[in-house]
Amino acid sequence: MLKGKSILLGITGSVAAYKAIDLIKILKQEGASVRVIMTEASKRFVTPLSVELAAGERVYADMFELPLSHVSLPASADLFIVAPATANSIGKYAQGIADDMLSTSLLAFNGKVIIAPAMNWRMYDNPIFQKNLNYLTSLGIHVVGPERGALACGEEGIGRMTDNEKILESAIAALTKQDLSGEQVLVTAGPTREYLDPVRYITNRSSGKMGYALARIARRRGAEVALISGPVSIAPPAGVDIIFTESSRDMHTAVMENIPMSTLFLMAAAVADFMPAELKNSKMEKKDKFPLNLLKTADILEAVGKLRQRPFTAGFSAETGPRIDRARRKLTAKNIDMIVFNDVSRKGSGFDVDTNEVVIIDREREHKLPVMDKEDVAGAIFDRILELKYNS
Repeated sequence: MLKGKSILLGITGSVAAYKAIDLIKILKQEGASVRVIMTEASKRFVTPLSVELAAGERVYADMFELPLSHVSLPASADLFIVAPATANSIGKYAQGIADDMLSTSLLAFNGKVIIAPAMNWRMYDNPIFQKNLNYLTSLGIHVVGPERGALACGEEGIGRMTDNEKILESAIAALTKQDLSGEQVLVTAGPTREYLDPVRYITNRSSGKMGYALARIARRRGAEVALISGPVSIAPPAGVDIIFTESSRDMHTAVMENIPMSTLFLMAAAVADFMPAELKNSKMEKKDKFPLNLLKTADILEAVGKLRQRPFTAGFSAETGPRIDRARRKLTAKNIDMIVFNDVSRKGSGFDVDTNEVVIIDREREHKLPVMDKEDVAGAIFDRILELKYNS
Protein backbone atom coordinates (compact mmCIF):
# COMPACT_ATOMS: atom_id res chain seq x y z
CA MET A 1 0.00 0.00 0.00
CA LEU A 2 2.98 2.34 0.54
CA LYS A 3 5.12 1.14 -2.34
CA GLY A 4 7.40 3.89 -3.62
CA LYS A 5 6.44 6.33 -0.85
CA SER A 6 9.04 8.20 1.18
CA ILE A 7 8.24 8.67 4.86
CA LEU A 8 10.06 10.91 7.31
CA LEU A 9 9.78 9.62 10.88
CA GLY A 10 10.49 11.78 13.92
CA ILE A 11 11.30 10.07 17.22
CA THR A 12 11.11 12.16 20.40
CA GLY A 13 12.11 11.59 24.04
CA SER A 14 9.44 9.25 25.33
CA VAL A 15 9.76 5.80 26.87
CA ALA A 16 7.61 4.68 23.92
CA ALA A 17 10.51 5.46 21.56
CA TYR A 18 11.37 1.75 21.43
CA LYS A 19 8.13 1.16 19.52
CA ALA A 20 9.52 3.19 16.64
CA ILE A 21 11.79 0.28 15.68
CA ASP A 22 8.81 -1.95 14.85
CA LEU A 23 6.99 0.96 13.21
CA ILE A 24 9.90 1.43 10.83
CA LYS A 25 9.80 -2.28 10.00
CA ILE A 26 6.09 -2.42 9.19
CA LEU A 27 6.28 0.77 7.10
CA LYS A 28 9.08 -0.79 5.08
CA GLN A 29 7.14 -4.06 4.76
CA GLU A 30 4.40 -2.03 3.04
CA GLY A 31 6.94 -0.75 0.52
CA ALA A 32 7.89 2.65 1.97
CA SER A 33 11.37 4.04 2.40
CA VAL A 34 11.87 5.50 5.87
CA ARG A 35 14.27 8.22 6.96
CA VAL A 36 14.49 9.02 10.66
CA ILE A 37 15.12 12.17 12.65
CA MET A 38 15.86 11.69 16.34
CA THR A 39 15.85 14.29 19.07
CA GLU A 40 18.70 14.25 21.58
CA ALA A 41 16.27 13.16 24.30
CA SER A 42 15.08 10.19 22.25
CA LYS A 43 18.63 8.78 22.24
CA ARG A 44 18.26 8.14 25.95
CA PHE A 45 15.53 5.58 25.21
CA VAL A 46 16.68 3.95 21.96
CA THR A 47 20.09 3.98 20.28
CA PRO A 48 20.66 5.57 16.88
CA LEU A 49 22.40 2.35 15.79
CA SER A 50 19.24 0.32 16.44
CA VAL A 51 17.22 2.80 14.42
CA GLU A 52 19.75 2.81 11.57
CA LEU A 53 19.68 -0.97 11.36
CA ALA A 54 15.87 -0.98 11.18
CA ALA A 55 15.66 1.80 8.61
CA GLY A 56 18.66 0.83 6.53
CA GLU A 57 19.48 4.54 6.43
CA ARG A 58 21.58 6.91 8.50
CA VAL A 59 19.83 8.69 11.35
CA TYR A 60 19.59 12.47 11.35
CA ALA A 61 19.86 14.40 14.61
CA ASP A 62 22.25 17.33 14.22
CA MET A 63 20.99 20.01 11.84
CA PHE A 64 24.51 21.40 11.45
CA GLU A 65 26.15 18.09 10.54
CA LEU A 66 24.67 18.21 7.01
CA PRO A 67 23.77 21.83 6.22
CA LEU A 68 20.26 22.35 4.82
CA SER A 69 19.27 18.74 5.54
CA HIS A 70 16.32 20.19 7.48
CA VAL A 71 15.10 21.46 4.10
CA SER A 72 16.17 18.68 1.74
CA LEU A 73 14.75 15.84 3.84
CA PRO A 74 11.21 17.30 4.09
CA ALA A 75 11.28 18.25 0.42
CA SER A 76 11.73 14.62 -0.62
CA ALA A 77 9.17 13.11 1.77
CA ASP A 78 5.55 12.17 0.99
CA LEU A 79 4.52 11.96 4.64
CA PHE A 80 5.88 13.07 8.02
CA ILE A 81 5.14 10.94 11.11
CA VAL A 82 6.16 11.84 14.65
CA ALA A 83 5.90 8.75 16.85
CA PRO A 84 6.15 9.00 19.75
CA ALA A 85 5.31 12.69 19.98
CA THR A 86 5.97 14.18 23.43
CA ALA A 87 4.11 17.12 24.97
CA ASN A 88 7.26 19.18 24.41
CA SER A 89 7.54 18.38 20.69
CA ILE A 90 3.81 18.99 20.14
CA GLY A 91 3.98 22.29 22.02
CA LYS A 92 6.96 23.48 19.96
CA TYR A 93 5.25 22.50 16.71
CA ALA A 94 2.06 24.35 17.68
CA GLN A 95 4.02 27.49 18.55
CA GLY A 96 6.27 27.39 15.48
CA ILE A 97 9.45 26.87 17.47
CA ALA A 98 12.38 25.56 15.43
CA ASP A 99 15.39 24.84 17.65
CA ASP A 100 16.55 21.37 16.59
CA MET A 101 16.62 19.07 13.58
CA LEU A 102 13.12 17.68 14.10
CA SER A 103 11.31 20.95 14.81
CA THR A 104 12.96 22.79 11.90
CA SER A 105 12.18 19.91 9.54
CA LEU A 106 8.52 19.91 10.64
CA LEU A 107 8.20 23.62 9.84
CA ALA A 108 9.85 23.09 6.45
CA PHE A 109 7.47 20.27 5.51
CA ASN A 110 4.40 21.15 3.41
CA GLY A 111 2.71 17.74 3.20
CA LYS A 112 0.55 15.64 5.50
CA VAL A 113 1.68 15.14 9.09
CA ILE A 114 0.68 12.41 11.55
CA ILE A 115 1.52 12.67 15.25
CA ALA A 116 1.16 9.89 17.81
CA PRO A 117 1.16 11.47 21.30
CA ALA A 118 2.75 9.65 24.24
CA MET A 119 2.94 11.08 27.78
CA ASN A 120 1.65 10.90 31.34
CA TRP A 121 -2.12 11.33 31.65
CA ARG A 122 -1.73 14.56 33.67
CA MET A 123 0.30 16.11 30.88
CA TYR A 124 -2.22 14.95 28.31
CA ASP A 125 -5.15 16.40 30.26
CA ASN A 126 -3.39 19.73 30.85
CA PRO A 127 -5.46 22.50 29.22
CA ILE A 128 -2.35 24.13 27.75
CA PHE A 129 -1.39 20.89 26.03
CA GLN A 130 -4.97 20.33 24.84
CA LYS A 131 -5.01 23.84 23.37
CA ASN A 132 -1.83 23.05 21.42
CA LEU A 133 -3.20 19.71 20.25
CA ASN A 134 -6.54 21.17 19.17
CA TYR A 135 -4.77 23.94 17.29
CA LEU A 136 -2.69 21.44 15.31
CA THR A 137 -5.82 19.39 14.59
CA SER A 138 -7.56 22.51 13.28
CA LEU A 139 -4.68 22.95 10.81
CA GLY A 140 -5.25 19.45 9.41
CA ILE A 141 -2.56 17.65 11.38
CA HIS A 142 -3.77 14.09 11.94
CA VAL A 143 -3.57 12.85 15.53
CA VAL A 144 -3.69 9.11 16.16
CA GLY A 145 -4.15 8.06 19.79
CA PRO A 146 -3.15 8.11 22.56
CA GLU A 147 -4.79 5.18 24.32
CA ARG A 148 -5.81 4.47 27.89
CA GLY A 149 -3.86 1.89 29.88
CA ALA A 150 -0.87 1.28 32.12
CA LEU A 151 1.71 4.07 31.84
CA ALA A 152 5.48 3.97 32.38
CA CYS A 153 5.09 5.73 35.73
CA GLY A 154 2.98 2.85 37.00
CA GLU A 155 -0.30 4.77 36.86
CA GLU A 156 -3.35 4.07 34.72
CA GLY A 157 -4.72 6.68 32.34
CA ILE A 158 -4.77 8.05 28.83
CA GLY A 159 -1.37 8.71 27.31
CA ARG A 160 -0.06 5.41 25.90
CA MET A 161 1.19 5.68 22.35
CA THR A 162 -1.27 3.94 20.07
CA ASP A 163 -0.52 0.64 18.35
CA ASN A 164 1.81 0.73 15.36
CA GLU A 165 -0.86 -0.95 13.23
CA LYS A 166 -3.12 2.05 13.77
CA ILE A 167 -0.32 4.43 12.83
CA LEU A 168 0.28 2.36 9.69
CA GLU A 169 -3.42 2.54 8.82
CA SER A 170 -3.34 6.32 9.28
CA ALA A 171 -0.30 6.54 7.02
CA ILE A 172 -2.01 4.53 4.30
CA ALA A 173 -5.16 6.66 4.58
CA ALA A 174 -3.12 9.88 4.45
CA LEU A 175 -1.57 8.80 1.14
CA THR A 176 -4.82 7.48 -0.36
CA LYS A 177 -7.08 9.56 -2.58
CA GLN A 178 -9.99 10.79 -0.45
CA ASP A 179 -12.65 10.26 -3.11
CA LEU A 180 -15.21 8.99 -0.57
CA SER A 181 -14.93 12.09 1.59
CA GLY A 182 -18.40 13.26 2.59
CA GLU A 183 -19.93 9.79 2.25
CA GLN A 184 -21.58 8.08 5.22
CA VAL A 185 -20.95 4.38 4.58
CA LEU A 186 -22.82 1.61 6.37
CA VAL A 187 -21.42 -1.91 6.03
CA THR A 188 -22.62 -5.23 7.43
CA ALA A 189 -20.26 -8.16 7.88
CA GLY A 190 -19.97 -11.66 9.26
CA PRO A 191 -22.54 -14.32 10.12
CA THR A 192 -25.52 -14.29 12.46
CA ARG A 193 -26.35 -16.78 15.17
CA GLU A 194 -29.87 -18.13 15.54
CA TYR A 195 -30.16 -19.81 18.93
CA LEU A 196 -31.87 -23.16 19.54
CA ASP A 197 -31.24 -23.00 23.29
CA PRO A 198 -28.79 -21.07 25.53
CA VAL A 199 -25.77 -23.05 24.24
CA ARG A 200 -26.62 -24.10 20.67
CA TYR A 201 -27.21 -22.06 17.55
CA ILE A 202 -27.43 -22.19 13.74
CA THR A 203 -24.83 -20.17 11.87
CA ASN A 204 -22.67 -20.25 8.71
CA ARG A 205 -19.01 -20.11 7.65
CA SER A 206 -18.75 -16.36 7.04
CA SER A 207 -15.53 -14.95 8.50
CA GLY A 208 -16.50 -11.30 7.98
CA LYS A 209 -13.30 -10.60 6.01
CA MET A 210 -15.06 -9.14 2.95
CA GLY A 211 -17.23 -6.77 4.99
CA TYR A 212 -14.30 -5.69 7.13
CA ALA A 213 -12.27 -5.03 3.97
CA LEU A 214 -15.08 -2.84 2.62
CA ALA A 215 -15.19 -0.85 5.88
CA ARG A 216 -11.40 -0.46 5.96
CA ILE A 217 -11.11 0.72 2.36
CA ALA A 218 -14.04 3.14 2.73
CA ARG A 219 -12.36 4.67 5.78
CA ARG A 220 -9.02 4.93 4.00
CA ARG A 221 -10.70 6.77 1.16
CA GLY A 222 -12.19 9.39 3.45
CA ALA A 223 -15.67 8.13 4.32
CA GLU A 224 -17.28 8.11 7.74
CA VAL A 225 -17.93 4.41 8.31
CA ALA A 226 -20.25 2.42 10.55
CA LEU A 227 -19.71 -1.34 10.57
CA ILE A 228 -22.44 -3.67 11.81
CA SER A 229 -20.73 -6.96 12.56
CA GLY A 230 -21.89 -10.41 13.46
CA PRO A 231 -19.66 -12.64 15.61
CA VAL A 232 -16.17 -12.77 14.05
CA SER A 233 -12.60 -13.31 15.24
CA ILE A 234 -10.90 -10.43 13.39
CA ALA A 235 -10.00 -7.00 14.73
CA PRO A 236 -12.18 -4.04 13.70
CA PRO A 237 -10.63 -1.60 11.19
CA ALA A 238 -9.13 1.54 12.73
CA GLY A 239 -11.29 4.65 12.71
CA VAL A 240 -14.56 2.79 12.11
CA ASP A 241 -17.62 2.94 14.36
CA ILE A 242 -18.52 -0.67 15.08
CA ILE A 243 -21.82 -2.12 16.23
CA PHE A 244 -21.70 -5.77 17.29
CA THR A 245 -24.80 -7.88 16.74
CA GLU A 246 -25.57 -11.56 17.07
CA SER A 247 -28.91 -12.64 15.62
CA SER A 248 -30.57 -11.69 12.34
CA ARG A 249 -33.12 -9.69 14.34
CA ASP A 250 -30.32 -7.74 16.04
CA MET A 251 -28.71 -6.98 12.70
CA HIS A 252 -32.02 -5.98 11.13
CA THR A 253 -32.66 -3.53 13.97
CA ALA A 254 -29.17 -2.06 13.75
CA VAL A 255 -29.39 -1.60 9.98
CA MET A 256 -32.79 0.11 10.07
CA GLU A 257 -31.61 2.45 12.84
CA ASN A 258 -28.52 3.51 10.89
CA ILE A 259 -29.86 3.59 7.33
CA PRO A 260 -31.32 7.14 7.61
CA MET A 261 -27.83 8.56 8.28
CA SER A 262 -26.14 6.66 5.43
CA THR A 263 -25.36 7.59 1.83
CA LEU A 264 -23.94 4.16 0.88
CA PHE A 265 -25.08 0.79 2.22
CA LEU A 266 -23.16 -2.43 1.55
CA MET A 267 -24.81 -5.61 2.81
CA ALA A 268 -21.87 -8.03 2.98
CA ALA A 269 -23.09 -9.97 6.02
CA ALA A 270 -24.16 -13.59 5.55
CA VAL A 271 -27.44 -13.41 7.43
CA ALA A 272 -29.00 -16.76 8.30
CA ASP A 273 -31.97 -17.54 6.06
CA PHE A 274 -33.75 -19.46 8.80
CA MET A 275 -34.17 -19.33 12.57
CA PRO A 276 -35.67 -21.84 15.01
CA ALA A 277 -39.41 -21.47 15.49
CA GLU A 278 -38.88 -21.86 19.23
CA LEU A 279 -36.04 -20.87 21.54
CA LYS A 280 -35.69 -23.21 24.48
CA ASN A 281 -34.97 -21.53 27.82
CA SER A 282 -32.70 -24.34 28.98
CA LYS A 283 -30.29 -26.70 27.26
CA MET A 284 -32.11 -29.38 25.29
CA GLU A 285 -31.60 -32.96 26.28
CA LYS A 286 -29.33 -34.94 23.96
CA LYS A 287 -31.28 -37.42 21.82
CA ASP A 288 -30.61 -39.62 18.80
CA LYS A 289 -33.08 -37.53 16.80
CA PHE A 290 -35.17 -34.47 17.36
CA PRO A 291 -37.32 -32.37 15.00
CA LEU A 292 -36.23 -28.87 14.11
CA ASN A 293 -38.88 -26.39 13.00
CA LEU A 294 -37.50 -23.36 11.21
CA LEU A 295 -38.94 -19.98 10.22
CA LYS A 296 -37.66 -17.66 7.53
CA THR A 297 -35.69 -14.69 8.86
CA ALA A 298 -36.39 -11.10 7.83
CA ASP A 299 -34.72 -10.13 4.53
CA ILE A 300 -32.71 -7.03 5.48
CA LEU A 301 -31.71 -6.16 1.91
CA GLU A 302 -35.31 -6.41 0.74
CA ALA A 303 -36.48 -4.22 3.63
CA VAL A 304 -33.96 -1.52 2.69
CA GLY A 305 -34.99 -1.76 -0.99
CA LYS A 306 -38.60 -0.98 -0.02
CA LEU A 307 -37.73 2.26 1.76
CA ARG A 308 -39.09 5.41 0.14
CA GLN A 309 -35.74 7.12 0.70
CA ARG A 310 -32.71 4.89 0.83
CA PRO A 311 -28.97 5.19 0.22
CA PHE A 312 -27.16 3.65 -2.73
CA THR A 313 -27.47 -0.03 -1.85
CA ALA A 314 -25.23 -2.96 -2.76
CA GLY A 315 -25.79 -6.58 -1.79
CA PHE A 316 -23.78 -9.80 -2.06
CA SER A 317 -24.89 -13.08 -3.55
CA ALA A 318 -22.82 -16.06 -2.43
CA GLU A 319 -23.58 -19.18 -4.44
CA THR A 320 -22.13 -22.67 -4.87
CA GLY A 321 -21.62 -22.99 -8.59
CA PRO A 322 -21.94 -20.55 -11.51
CA ARG A 323 -25.49 -19.49 -10.63
CA ILE A 324 -25.09 -15.86 -11.59
CA ASP A 325 -28.68 -15.76 -12.84
CA ARG A 326 -29.84 -15.86 -9.21
CA ALA A 327 -27.79 -12.75 -8.46
CA ARG A 328 -29.27 -10.94 -11.46
CA ARG A 329 -32.80 -11.73 -10.24
CA LYS A 330 -31.97 -10.49 -6.74
CA LEU A 331 -30.81 -7.14 -8.13
CA THR A 332 -34.27 -6.50 -9.57
CA ALA A 333 -36.41 -8.29 -7.00
CA LYS A 334 -34.86 -6.50 -4.04
CA ASN A 335 -34.80 -3.09 -5.78
CA ILE A 336 -31.13 -2.41 -5.10
CA ASP A 337 -28.45 -0.67 -7.14
CA MET A 338 -25.70 -3.29 -7.24
CA ILE A 339 -25.09 -6.90 -6.37
CA VAL A 340 -21.75 -8.68 -6.07
CA PHE A 341 -21.80 -12.34 -7.10
CA ASN A 342 -19.23 -14.87 -5.97
CA ASP A 343 -19.04 -18.63 -6.25
CA VAL A 344 -17.86 -19.74 -2.81
CA SER A 345 -17.13 -23.25 -4.09
CA ARG A 346 -14.22 -21.95 -6.19
CA LYS A 347 -10.67 -22.00 -4.83
CA GLY A 348 -9.61 -18.64 -3.40
CA SER A 349 -13.15 -17.31 -3.27
CA GLY A 350 -15.63 -16.88 -0.47
CA PHE A 351 -15.36 -17.93 3.15
CA ASP A 352 -12.28 -17.98 5.42
CA VAL A 353 -9.79 -16.76 2.80
CA ASP A 354 -8.17 -13.38 2.13
CA THR A 355 -8.99 -13.40 -1.59
CA ASN A 356 -12.17 -13.35 -3.61
CA GLU A 357 -13.33 -13.73 -7.21
CA VAL A 358 -16.46 -11.74 -7.94
CA VAL A 359 -18.70 -10.32 -10.62
CA ILE A 360 -19.96 -6.79 -9.96
CA ILE A 361 -23.47 -6.49 -11.38
CA ASP A 362 -25.46 -3.27 -11.69
CA ARG A 363 -28.25 -2.10 -13.96
CA GLU A 364 -25.82 -0.95 -16.65
CA ARG A 365 -23.21 -3.71 -16.88
CA GLU A 366 -21.47 -6.74 -15.40
CA HIS A 367 -17.77 -6.66 -14.57
CA LYS A 368 -15.91 -9.88 -13.75
CA LEU A 369 -12.82 -9.55 -11.58
CA PRO A 370 -10.01 -12.11 -11.32
CA VAL A 371 -9.02 -13.65 -7.99
CA MET A 372 -7.61 -10.82 -5.90
CA ASP A 373 -7.15 -9.67 -2.33
CA LYS A 374 -10.43 -8.73 -0.67
CA GLU A 375 -9.20 -5.19 -0.07
CA ASP A 376 -8.60 -4.85 -3.83
CA VAL A 377 -12.09 -6.23 -4.46
CA ALA A 378 -13.46 -3.62 -2.05
CA GLY A 379 -11.59 -0.91 -3.91
CA ALA A 380 -13.05 -2.03 -7.24
CA ILE A 381 -16.56 -2.04 -5.76
CA PHE A 382 -16.20 1.53 -4.52
CA ASP A 383 -14.70 2.61 -7.85
CA ARG A 384 -17.83 1.35 -9.61
CA ILE A 385 -20.15 2.90 -7.04
CA LEU A 386 -18.55 6.29 -7.59
CA GLU A 387 -18.90 5.88 -11.35
CA LEU A 388 -22.60 5.11 -10.99
CA LYS A 389 -23.30 7.88 -8.50
CA TYR A 390 -21.42 10.71 -10.17
CA ASN A 391 -20.81 9.82 -13.81
CA SER A 392 -24.19 8.44 -14.85
